[in-house]
Amino acid sequence: MSPEPDNRHYVRRVVLPSGKTIEVVYFDDQAIAAPPEPRPDAVNETVQDLHVCASCESDLVYPTEWDEAGSAHWEVTLRCPNCEWNGTGIFQQELVERFDEELDRGTEALVRDLKRLMHANMEEEIDRFVQALDHDLILPEDF
Repeated sequence: MSPEPDNRHYVRRVVLPSGKTIEVVYFDDQAIAAPPEPRPDAVNETVQDLHVCASCESDLVYPTEWDEAGSAHWEVTLRCPNCEWNGTGIFQQELVERFDEELDRGTEALVRDLKRLMHANMEEEIDRFVQALDHDLILPEDF
């Protein structure tokens, strides 16, 4: 008779920058260690807002990569489309959450602008179609 497998594990809850929460299961037999806490000198504490470029002060900075760097820190790679600046740093959870909220506000603004643009384009198409109908420019062959 074979011994029962050792299924010892622990679950770690991870909150992603988007606000979604996932659970990661670590099994002891796989020898996976929890991410180490960042060194105090590795944590970038001087940054006020991650969406503002430190080089050109544009407020269009966005993340290209992010990864957990301890229980309360994230390693985030940022890019500024205005001056092409790129950088990576380790930031506290609170700062990353503010950044995520700013990204959500930006996304909402883009969606609002897209809807307005689609509406304006549709109005123009309708106006052109009505003018074509008024001037008998629509023929059966057009369909």
